[in-house]
Amino acid sequence: MQIVFLNTFEKLGEGQRIDSAQLSICENQGIWAVLWVELNEESEDPITWFEGTSWEEMIVAFRHGIARVMGEGYAPIIDGMLDDRRSTTGSFVTMLQCYGELHANQELFQKLREWRRTKAIAEKRSAYLVATNRMLWMISAFVPKTADELAQIPGWGSAKHASYGLEVLEITSEADRETEFPLQWVSDKLDSIAYTQWLYKQKETKYKSQMDRQQAKKHILTAVQQGGSLEQLGVELELSRRELMDRIEQLEQEGYDMESLITRELVEMPDDEQQLVWDALSLVGDKYLKPVLQQVYGTLEASQLNKPVDVLYERLRLIRLRFRRSLTSKAV
Repeated sequence: MQIVFLNTFEKLGEGQRIDSAQLSICENQGIWAVLWVELNEESEDPITWFEGTSWEEMIVAFRHGIARVMGEGYAPIIDGMLDDRRSTTGSFVTMLQCYGELHANQELFQKLREWRRTKAIAEKRSAYLVATNRMLWMISAFVPKTADELAQIPGWGSAKHASYGLEVLEITSEADRETEFPLQWVSDKLDSIAYTQWLYKQKETKYKSQMDRQQAKKHILTAVQQGGSLEQLGVELELSRRELMDRIEQLEQEGYDMESLITRELVEMPDDEQQLVWDALSLVGDKYLKPVLQQVYGTLEASQLNKPVDVLYERLRLIRLRFRRSLTSKAV
């Protein structure tokens, strides 16, 4: 096995002891391996972070592991290990985000979560579109009492304030607070070690998400090749049909052939109905599907449709994949 990369990491252990570890990337006949060895342990057997043929997957696993161990206090002898080139000192916005997570008023946070849940249900939209957890953590930690103070919470812009500002301020008005606005004091009060660990945790979460998406991608491609269905994939990956279709469309854009899946999913849809959808895409365009739906099914009441509207939209998306592929092939 050939070592193509090697770096040593150190951290301060118990009793001022320096704990050391080595991280290596190895290659053997097209098989990549990422190995981590803690040199102060009695057994110096390596821990395998990754083993496989994909360079892309190997790099993400490599970065995910680095972010995790650096969050635990390890520092590399050769720095610049992560890909984003940004200083690990972060920014004032990330300081506010970190302080919000570490010092959230849990009682106030739960009240804000309940308000968000009720609002999301009423507006029939995802809760994170109303407000993210990170935003609610900051609001609960800093407890803004006025519109000007609320505007200092990162991400809380004029549109959100117009929609939700009065309701949020009504909730925060009942809570006590120990800090003041403006929030410049955060950079001095925030514990530097906790902040550094938090920054690396964000990187670890980012790379973990990338690893999960890569695994889901492999799963989808394998299932498509083996004759799997959207229903099967949704259950196995614990994704909604809409999220799954987003992944399918992304894979199609990347050049993967989804035609066998499309054919299986449309087997119950009559050819003449598929042709109507194709003609509508040609007529009104393929950017938005609502005009296509209205063009094909607009004269029918919901009770007259033989399938629920969400199923019809899914079929439109599948046919649109074919339609776009045909446009691409013509352009070539």
